[in-house]
Amino acid sequence: MPRIPADEILIAGHWRRGSGLPIRTTDPSDGSLLTTVHAASPEDVDEAARAAAEAAAAPGWRDLPPHRRARVLYRIGDLIEEQADALSALQTADTGKTLGETRALALSAAGTFRYTAAALETAEDALTPSRGPYVTMSTYEPIGVVGAINPWNSPIASDAQKIAPALAGGNAVLLKPAEWTPLVSLALGRLVHRVLGEERLPTALLSVLPGKGRVVGDAIVRHPLVGRIGFTGGTTTGRAIARAAADKLVPASLELGGKSPTIVREDADTEQALAGVMYGIFSSSGQSCVAGSRLFVHASRYDSFVGELVERVRKLRVGPGTSPDTQVAPLVHHAHRDAVAAAVDLARAEGGRVLCGGAAPEGERYADGAYYLPTVIDSLPDSARVCREEIFGPVLVALSYDDEDELVARANDSVYGLACGIWTRDARAAWRLGRRIEAGTVWINTYKQFSISTPFGGMKDSGLGIEKGRDLIRAYQRQK
Repeated sequence: MPRIPADEILIAGHWRRGSGLPIRTTDPSDGSLLTTVHAASPEDVDEAARAAAEAAAAPGWRDLPPHRRARVLYRIGDLIEEQADALSALQTADTGKTLGETRALALSAAGTFRYTAAALETAEDALTPSRGPYVTMSTYEPIGVVGAINPWNSPIASDAQKIAPALAGGNAVLLKPAEWTPLVSLALGRLVHRVLGEERLPTALLSVLPGKGRVVGDAIVRHPLVGRIGFTGGTTTGRAIARAAADKLVPASLELGGKSPTIVREDADTEQALAGVMYGIFSSSGQSCVAGSRLFVHASRYDSFVGELVERVRKLRVGPGTSPDTQVAPLVHHAHRDAVAAAVDLARAEGGRVLCGGAAPEGERYADGAYYLPTVIDSLPDSARVCREEIFGPVLVALSYDDEDELVARANDSVYGLACGIWTRDARAAWRLGRRIEAGTVWINTYKQFSISTPFGGMKDSGLGIEKGRDLIRAYQRQK
């Protein structure tokens, strides 16, 4: 069992007990209590925001040259890497994910801080083209206080993708981790707090404020001192945040849900496509915004491909995230497992045929955990709710198609537009099809390959704005 921090959260540069209601954090593998953390209250948010505004305006931070600010980010990245094993164990206990995945997420967070530091050191202002006998220049300045609200599925990586560019831009950050999984975000807060202290910088530049979205998240979004909002989560909440941001006339980036298609053309490499489709939906137990949850297979290959897929899915090893042979770990919470089960029951009611899975695994090993078997369903029309609504679990819907025009129309017939996977040997077809699909990211013969250097965002109900990429810092600054 990893070391669980004391009941303290980071408020205005100080570690203390939150004044909100207690949050019970549990291990999804067996339902056991990890610890109790008292949430932040609206009053805590107000205190943190006021201290953050003072910290962002302090000359020691405001006037710090970019290369000095970059040094702070490099140091945070180094500390994350040094403590990757401990952070991984803590995140596995809190989210249920496998240790392999949580270690990769911790190292990804370290890389995010380092990449952002390098981008900061090389960022330039611009002399814009003169249209007369004068010089014009475009510069960038901090926004001030930034609100960052993240989900429970990949806490430390999502946290880094908002904290690093916000600090690089010269801002202070109010981070709200998900109520179900606050522990690794608080641990990251301790590392950032340590570096700020070592550099004699204002420690109120970061507050970590766990709690319910409708309480803590709402207080952050509506606070008059918060000048930008970064949110990753559900589309309904994202719309509410967009309305609040519009009322305040502040920018917001929204990385929301998805119902991403994966496409197996008639010329696809079978082994490559099978491995990629399974990884796209069943890694992270399907708890990923980009999960490839709608599988379109050309009619000429549908029966053979789906038949082999089902045989392989049945062999996936379900177990606790701490077990080295686990391929599908428990879901994050028993309530979420029940929601996934309800979605599969709805698919059955709509006429769906469950080819494998469709239930919690049996046996003493699974009795107290939030487990659900990897599931494949077919025989459903595109109009079925399970084909249109995000399930956020290990549930794949298999569909057949006949020609490309039909495929594009059906793949795009979704309120979402986050990601897509295409499996084919034909490079021209891949390029043509990828350009026609409405998605922020298209993978060709791979899936869920990410890089902090590559911009990421969605279309339609999948979001607004871009994270990552070389210009990630500019999104957290004002242009003058």
